Amino acid sequence: MLPRLAALPGEVCVYGKDLATGEMCSYQADVLVVAASVIKIPILIEAFRQERDGLLTMDEAFTIRPEQKMPSCGALTYLHDGLQVTLRDLCVLMIILSDNTATNILIDRLGADAVNATLRKLDCPKTTLRRKLFDAVASAKGIENQITAGEIGLLLEKMYRGQCVSPEADASMLDILKNQRLNGKMPFFLHGEGVPIAHKTGEDDGITHDVGIIYGNHPMILCFASEHTNVPAFERFMQDAALAFWRQK
Repeated sequence: MLPRLAALPGEVCVYGKDLATGEMCSYQADVLVVAASVIKIPILIEAFRQERDGLLTMDEAFTIRPEQKMPSCGALTYLHDGLQVTLRDLCVLMIILSDNTATNILIDRLGADAVNATLRKLDCPKTTLRRKLFDAVASAKGIENQITAGEIGLLLEKMYRGQCVSPEADASMLDILKNQRLNGKMPFFLHGEGVPIAHKTGEDDGITHDVGIIYGNHPMILCFASEHTNVPAFERFMQDAALAFWRQK
């Protein structure tokens, strides 16, 4: 697999860890790349952290206004103005449909500084939420949300072990991630095998990510991240690598 990975253009990053044995593999796992929708995992964590600390409740209601609606992905943009949803609904839509409207509402409610402070407390010094989605002014200035494959892998491991927010909150977050509807990357071959996967994708021009936990006798974390790459080629690599890693276990 390594020669095939190394032959891809741009930055391609891989982090893997067997959660039963601790065996690890990585390739450029500390390289910063534009986060795309993978930044939604830290936002999800912060929502559950604030609920744990009594700063909000998951039943808090929001009314969707026309000016809040963002381009795809998601569902809220296409539903009627004045729709009421809960904070939990926003979290679910942000993850399973990668809803950008839900994401920006959550950033406004939670605060980017709070998301980043929690990331630092969870031993992630590089991964950073710098702006809301579809902020053209910030983007024109080169301000981008950033992740590393290794740090997202660390967050997922803490979640798996009940050490991210709390055992109850972490189980709830994993349940949301398991309901992911965008399954064309890591799960492509595994769905036919009936393998549960808790994961989150991300994509933009020259960017494609998929990060998550593949369950089985040996649950494993696999995080794929990229920038300036050949998107179809790297996505095919993700599909093949996820199947190969799972079959080894």
